[in-house]
Amino acid sequence: MNNKNTKQNTVKKSVSYSGIALHTGVRAHLTINPAPESSGIIFRRIDLPDKPSVLATAMNVVDVRRGTTIAAGNAAVSTVEHVMAALTAYNVDNAIVDMDGPEPPIGDGSALPYVEMLQKSGIEEQKADALYWSPSEPIITEEGVSTSIIVPHENFKISCMVDFAGTPLGTQYYSAEITRDEFSENIASARTLCDYKDLEQLIAMGLVKGGSLDNAIVIHDGAIISKEGLRFPDELVRHKVLDLVGDFSLIGRRLKAHIITIKPGHATNVIVAQKIVQTMVAENK
Repeated sequence: MNNKNTKQNTVKKSVSYSGIALHTGVRAHLTINPAPESSGIIFRRIDLPDKPSVLATAMNVVDVRRGTTIAAGNAAVSTVEHVMAALTAYNVDNAIVDMDGPEPPIGDGSALPYVEMLQKSGIEEQKADALYWSPSEPIITEEGVSTSIIVPHENFKISCMVDFAGTPLGTQYYSAEITRDEFSENIASARTLCDYKDLEQLIAMGLVKGGSLDNAIVIHDGAIISKEGLRFPDELVRHKVLDLVGDFSLIGRRLKAHIITIKPGHATNVIVAQKIVQTMVAENK
């Protein structure tokens, strides 16, 4: 589906960011570069021989256990959702993201560092028409405790409910149209959440070496542990919306749809995104 009044975008200039990677704990460097129209978002592993790349598409997702991981051939990149969410909110259709390792910098656990990168680089309009997708009928997916309903909408909207029973967070709900301003001001800075029980397992597996209260909110025995306190009373559901934006960007089109979801996670998000890609192929869009 095309919108003839809207053009594709890339970044005006290359912009870089460095920080600690969540799982390896090493310093990671990431650069977002301009890319030709209709090329999509490409992650390139510049640390590997021949600099292999992987297209950010739902069909290239290989793991959703600790974030969304994409891979093609020798190129694998984990935890792409925060980078992708920022690019989507700023309507960046085409970019080459260079990385010197398998993980982007975790920053403060939100998408804010990547929003700041795009504000610094600026957005360049291209000549080709932007590509859109809207469902012709509702798409309903139930996966474990997660439910997702997608219906047509004139813009991109997300309504999300999560339940943190047994904690002060309780049930949280957030609903908004995903515009550049809405994302930048009310969603991008929401940080990731980790249950202390899961954290123990990840540490035992030799992961989250770069994890700290600088880049995550931890729930432990019903208590909320956060270095600076919550940025929003409903910060956790806002971060779930952030992840939704990033995961659904993997359809490779801008969305004109309302995503209504209960207790979402990367696994369900990607299953639905893959359904959408398959639908687009069947409809030759």
